[in-house]
Amino acid sequence: MDLSGFSIGYVPFRSPSLHPFDLRNFVYYARKRNIPFEIADPNKEYDIVVLTPQVDLSFWNRFPRRKTKLIYMLVDSYLAVSGFDLKGALRGFAKFCVGEHRSLRLNYADAIKDMCRRADAVMCSTLEQKHDIQEYCRNVHVILEFHQKIASRVKNDYAQPEKIKLVWEGRPENAAALAGIKDVLIQLKAKYPLSLYVITDLEYGRYMNRFKKVSMVKQLQRIFGSEYHANTVSGNDSLVYLYQWNKQDVSRLITGCDIAVIPLDTADPLMRGKPENKLLFFWRMGMPCVVSAIPTYTRIMEKIGMPLYCKNNQDWYEKLEKLILGADARKAAGLAGLKIAETEYSQEQYLLQWDRLFESVKK
Repeated sequence: MDLSGFSIGYVPFRSPSLHPFDLRNFVYYARKRNIPFEIADPNKEYDIVVLTPQVDLSFWNRFPRRKTKLIYMLVDSYLAVSGFDLKGALRGFAKFCVGEHRSLRLNYADAIKDMCRRADAVMCSTLEQKHDIQEYCRNVHVILEFHQKIASRVKNDYAQPEKIKLVWEGRPENAAALAGIKDVLIQLKAKYPLSLYVITDLEYGRYMNRFKKVSMVKQLQRIFGSEYHANTVSGNDSLVYLYQWNKQDVSRLITGCDIAVIPLDTADPLMRGKPENKLLFFWRMGMPCVVSAIPTYTRIMEKIGMPLYCKNNQDWYEKLEKLILGADARKAAGLAGLKIAETEYSQEQYLLQWDRLFESVKK
């Protein structure tokens, strides 16, 4: 992509420093393609400005249509949320109160629609999102995240262990979804030696990721009750073990486990509308995965002939049990995922998608 002579501004996910979101998306691309950019100054004119999902919509959706082309990254399915959803109704007010938006936009979904109308291109993460966004912007590109640097190891041992290790990795506020498979895990633990490794931050802000700090130890105690022991030095056998996330060790911890799980609350439109990023993250490490049956996971698993997606607890029990009992089944699932991650979802494919996105606004 030749962007020589183009001035590019970037509005990061959370100023002033670069957030992991930035490093998995535009910043990764720009560094790989040697594309110069600067943190955008709203008072300065650029050829192209790239906007992350956390930008001030009340400002940027009114940005003048002069020279500057805007690329808006909208990676969550906010347009699929009902207008009667209480949390969604309060989102615009909350962003104004904490200073994320300069002007009050009570209806956050309407602010997003206006941003899509103003944008010269929108980057999203699923086909369903693309369909919703195209009502407001014709130039929409589906692009996933770069995980290659974090997924630095590949699992090479699928032998049957004495104790099966399941693994869940992610943002701490999403760990609440583990409650949906708690009963299944307890039933399986009564029959087979197993444990669940949870890799995440040790605390988080319940509201807007800022306010009312929540301890993950207490969160896991609420979910798993007596099955979770915060103190195991004395010999307690806990169903769940908590590990603090860090980029140096996360890949080693994950590949040291046997099966990854990605439960989601499929009744929540934001959860049901998630892209396949997390699944591909595990697959890049050759990890067999059992997941909730959301559209993106279902499509890609059907594509490789490994339908390890679950619509109910019975599915979760049967599909986890199959992998618990079968080293060959775990290996087949892990290698099938690794193959598609390295081919159809390779780094070069992602870079080409970003190339096409920028090409679409250069004209």
